[in-house]
Amino acid sequence: MQSSLPLTIDRAAGLPLHLQLAEQFRAAVLDGRLQAGHRLPSTRDLARELGVSRSVTQAAYDQLHAEGWIEGRTGAGTFVTDVVPLQPAVRRRPAHRPDADAKLLTLRPGIPYIAPTPDPGWRRAWREVSTQSPPRGYDDAAGLPALRAALADHVARVRGIACGPENVLVTNGTVHGLRLLLTVTRQPGDRIAIEDPGYLNAVVAARDHRLEIVDVPVDEDGLQVDALTEAAAVYVTPSHQYPLGGRLPVARRNELVRWARRTGSLLIEDDYDSEFRYDVAPLPALAQLDLERVVHLGTLSKTLSPALRLGWLVASEAMVDRLATFRADSGDWPGWPMQAAMLAMLRDGYLDQAVRRGRRMYADRRTHTCAVLSPYGQIVGQDAGLHITLLLPDDADDLRIAAAAREAGVVVAPLSEYRRTVPGPPGLVIGYATPSTSDLHRALTILTEILSRR
Repeated sequence: MQSSLPLTIDRAAGLPLHLQLAEQFRAAVLDGRLQAGHRLPSTRDLARELGVSRSVTQAAYDQLHAEGWIEGRTGAGTFVTDVVPLQPAVRRRPAHRPDADAKLLTLRPGIPYIAPTPDPGWRRAWREVSTQSPPRGYDDAAGLPALRAALADHVARVRGIACGPENVLVTNGTVHGLRLLLTVTRQPGDRIAIEDPGYLNAVVAARDHRLEIVDVPVDEDGLQVDALTEAAAVYVTPSHQYPLGGRLPVARRNELVRWARRTGSLLIEDDYDSEFRYDVAPLPALAQLDLERVVHLGTLSKTLSPALRLGWLVASEAMVDRLATFRADSGDWPGWPMQAAMLAMLRDGYLDQAVRRGRRMYADRRTHTCAVLSPYGQIVGQDAGLHITLLLPDDADDLRIAAAAREAGVVVAPLSEYRRTVPGPPGLVIGYATPSTSDLHRALTILTEILSRR
């Protein structure tokens, strides 16, 4: 039905009647059909005109009055206001563009193989979570107590760190733990030493916190401790230097800890893929030498999936308390379902199973990758992890080679992306974990064709 106002009721529409009236009223004001100062019929008269109950028109007027479209004047009636409320800006969504890399074969480092179907251990963990009720309030800012205890046992067993639950803080991954640590312990202008070449996200985190970055050279054994200068913190990847792959030997580890004790510096140990060694057992973590001076960062990104966004930080009890206090105020910690699933995976032995399975599969892929690429340069970092680095002749342009590979359908990282000020040879950082075995073979075939034309 229609009324003297430009309003229509459609009883077949899914929208409640009073919202229909309010919506049409707004449109009439915006397009000029109803002007400021226009006197409106009473709710009783409008209800009679439209053939609806008065409660419908009263609800519509109440809504419009609350939004500022109309106003009541004592003894005079209801009028359209002369101030039109601001409307939300129209957001034009850009047309959806498919991921340009979705159809490319990727040899990017640092991402494990994800099977197309979940295995039984993964399903068991999530079934267990689904049978539990969530906490009644906010959970512990340091992480679920049972998960912290399980992680303390885990890192003691596989990384040699003697610690308890009080030394463990659950994180959203390595970068999250690093950023939290920098936020709480560092001030703008502090100096932080970072390996060069090194992990780009660590550099970005330091820059975002306005720290002064000190580039420290690395060699075949990792960070050159004798090149360190004054710094409040040192970010280091001792188990598998990223991206060149050196393993910091015991003597150099001891030297680094002694240097930190002497200077008061904080050592930040990124233990990103220590689970995967193919020659000997992994060296114990740097943190087992001194939890007062070393903060250990671990992650599930290389063993299960980066999409889990879960990891852990191991440090002194005082440091964990300090970080947890900050997180309690900021609300920045992993959600309960993810933590509960991680706990189930640890208790069930699923994480250990995934590491053993991955170690066997990646060892075969590493062997194949090295055999295919060895004619084109020097391979380093092949004893551990999920990638190798191919060092190219000095006259090679790794950026151009990476661009040509992308044109041919393969994503590969040029070593130049990881360098800052310390000079070194060009190269390619090649991950062999992400693709299926058949896709890995195809990608390497394409890459060798490009290297042959260099």
